[in-house]
Amino acid sequence: MKKEKLADISLRYGIATLGLVLVAIGVALSIKSDLGTAPVSCPPYVANLIGGLSVGEYTIIMHFSFILLQVILLRKEFKAIHLMQIAAALVFGFLTDASIWAFSWIHAASLGSRLLLTVISVLITALGISLEVLGNAWMLAGEMTDAALAKKLNVKFRNAKIGFDIFLVVASAVISIIAFGNPLGSGQATVIGIGTVISALLTGYCMRFTDPLAKRIFGHIIKEHCIEKS
Repeated sequence: MKKEKLADISLRYGIATLGLVLVAIGVALSIKSDLGTAPVSCPPYVANLIGGLSVGEYTIIMHFSFILLQVILLRKEFKAIHLMQIAAALVFGFLTDASIWAFSWIHAASLGSRLLLTVISVLITALGISLEVLGNAWMLAGEMTDAALAKKLNVKFRNAKIGFDIFLVVASAVISIIAFGNPLGSGQATVIGIGTVISALLTGYCMRFTDPLAKRIFGHIIKEHCIEKS
């Protein structure tokens, strides 16, 4: 029984980790498009352009700050299981840097190729998030913070996410103005742009298609190993 439960947990974490890999690849491709990254990736990317640490390392720091915000918001409602976000942040930060390195050879020159990279990054990110949700294992701090804000402000999750995404983009723009005198980036690299808008608007929509796709690929495996054996 214990071996079966260990196998079930390993399966769920394996699927969720695949989701993290895909989300990290989506971040890397959005950066390579140079049309702007997803809202949640804007702060670590603009910080990286200033210098000091890698995008992945700044991502880890940002996620840790999200966890601290959740503790402040939820107080006694913050459970020990939520600390798994720390491990998820570390894994995701490493995967982000690895993906950026792996796709360092990509140089999109034309607007068409950069838009194509942006669309591909959105599709891959949507599938990655769908796998995270399906695996129900790793918990990324961004989504958990959106949920905490929705609960405490008594608003819908979607509205909390939109509001928090706007906050992250505005904060990134302010940092960029202070550092470069340009709200969109350094001038040589674009942090906020049409790609940011495309990501914010289309990722959730694409999940209407990637959710069923993820369930079609892995749903029967999870049902067989994690439900029938329980």
